[in-house]
Amino acid sequence: MTCWYEGPLAAFDTETTGVDVETDRIVSAAVVVQDAAGSRPRVTRWLVNPGVPVPAGATAVHGLTDEHLQRNGRWPSPVMDEIARVLGEQAAAGRPLVVMNAPFDLTLLDRELRRHRATNLDRWFDPAPLRVLDPRVLDKHLDRYRKGRRTLTDLCAHYDVALEGAHDAAADALAAMEVVRAVGRRFATRLERLSPAELHTLQSVWHAAQARGLQAWFARSGSPEAVDPAWPLRPELPAAA
Repeated sequence: MTCWYEGPLAAFDTETTGVDVETDRIVSAAVVVQDAAGSRPRVTRWLVNPGVPVPAGATAVHGLTDEHLQRNGRWPSPVMDEIARVLGEQAAAGRPLVVMNAPFDLTLLDRELRRHRATNLDRWFDPAPLRVLDPRVLDKHLDRYRKGRRTLTDLCAHYDVALEGAHDAAADALAAMEVVRAVGRRFATRLERLSPAELHTLQSVWHAAQARGLQAWFARSGSPEAVDPAWPLRPELPAAA
């Protein structure tokens, strides 16, 4: 029987105007689908005119300028609907969804759906639930005592995965998928008996524990930064009074 990490997977990634999931916007996105390890991936891309200025710092990361997005990007409303629909189709097909640092990309998409479509991401996964595989959470739990950073670039280097064109949504999604497959193979004795559904549940627990550890480290360092334990989607903030 084929293990989940050798079988069908989908992956999702975004490029954005910044790192605040509540206020920043998606400027590009991609979904990559692979029917089996080593098979040719199918890629769907979106380019978005976010309707707000793109900070120079964000452009320096992904290379997408205001001028390029205004000329070539589509309006957010139909794009967000299309992305959510595609992700829902992957869930209905039974493909686990790989998302590196899932609470960032999935929460951003949820907020964009609320902003432009007056809906939310959860509605697209009823009755087929979302099964997320987050390489950052998996690696940090399975190899918790390894020192060093765990960005996608770092994980690719550690697991010997090629990352060509970093900070392109499709390239990053494909690399994250390959990292998950590599994690599965390296820790096969601990993962092969677990289903993606079981792993989804476990990752929410693992991420919460990782968040508590990071929060404690910030406290010892005197940093006021807060770490959200929610995974793979952060709850909506309460409306301001």
